[in-house]
Amino acid sequence: MSTTGLDVFDKTLQTTNIWLNEIMADHGPDRHVAWHILGAVLKALRDKLSPDLAAHLGAELPLIVRGIYYDQYRPSQMPDKTRSRDEFLERVAEGLKSIRPVDPAEAAKSVFRVLARHVDLGQSAKVRDALPKEIQALWPDSVGIR
Repeated sequence: MSTTGLDVFDKTLQTTNIWLNEIMADHGPDRHVAWHILGAVLKALRDKLSPDLAAHLGAELPLIVRGIYYDQYRPSQMPDKTRSRDEFLERVAEGLKSIRPVDPAEAAKSVFRVLARHVDLGQSAKVRDALPKEIQALWPDSVGIR
């Protein structure tokens, strides 16, 4: 039975809740915190990617998640040229400052696991491979993620 009356909305709500539940399994049962973790990591990731690759990843996201992903996006200023893991994690931490303390590295690992599980394997591999090696190290091994 449809909750919203539109299948597209029902599907995106269901998929988004699955993603949030996976993040909550890592960070505790607070959906608000999980939403902030998802948004902070996706925005930091998006800003590391070329506009074309960022758009391809965005097309793979649930409709609701796409909204937070593209919030405040400025493709003419991308990609962010910072290379270090620490600088990437500082960007994640900045997005998490309005919630309880969350380790930005653990937040990144959690969201990267969700992406590796739910985004097309080829697309998620392209995203991972476009990142500097230090940041790729936060991405889960391909064994056992699906």
